Amino acid sequence: MDTQTKVIGVILAGGLARRMNNQDKGLIQFKGQPMVSYAIAAMNTVADQTIINANRNIPEYQAFGLPVISDQTDSFDGPLAGVLTAMMFAETGVLLVMPCDSPLVKADHLRKLLSARAETDADVAVAFDGERLHPVFLAIKVSLQPSLHDYLQSGQRKMDTWLEQQKIVKTDFSAEPGIFTNINSMTELSALEAQVGV
Repeated sequence: MDTQTKVIGVILAGGLARRMNNQDKGLIQFKGQPMVSYAIAAMNTVADQTIINANRNIPEYQAFGLPVISDQTDSFDGPLAGVLTAMMFAETGVLLVMPCDSPLVKADHLRKLLSARAETDADVAVAFDGERLHPVFLAIKVSLQPSLHDYLQSGQRKMDTWLEQQKIVKTDFSAEPGIFTNINSMTELSALEAQVGV
């Protein structure tokens, strides 16, 4: 593995969470801690630097002591806009991307994405649960910035469509697909807390 490749961890917290009454998902408590804190804990052991992509509640995110970057536009353009902003921040190396609302994803899972990308020299390693891709879990070359910029400039937003245009490697997490459970409602939050035990 290329030890010269700088890894920037990016936690995506830029969405509107319309299904959760527009609450900021990263700041909602899961088992007594803000959900984003689980992502930070996973990232900090793997990435050379961790940043948070957020478009609101910036002071609350800055309180975690990490750089907080916002999208170039204020129109909440989705995960790819956050990835592009992070690429501009990182300049070189590899981005390791995960969302702020998947508290079951741990450092080992993130390492697996990085290894899969490095071993195949793919442009992007994307998480795959045996049935479908989870395109917000990525290890991605920062050098894809021009391609991503052009894609977003053309008015497109769909992550899967852009990924299909890249040299990707599917990273197999079929043994534990449950780690990708993300939380879209307070009901799901309570159910997941009960499932993993408080």
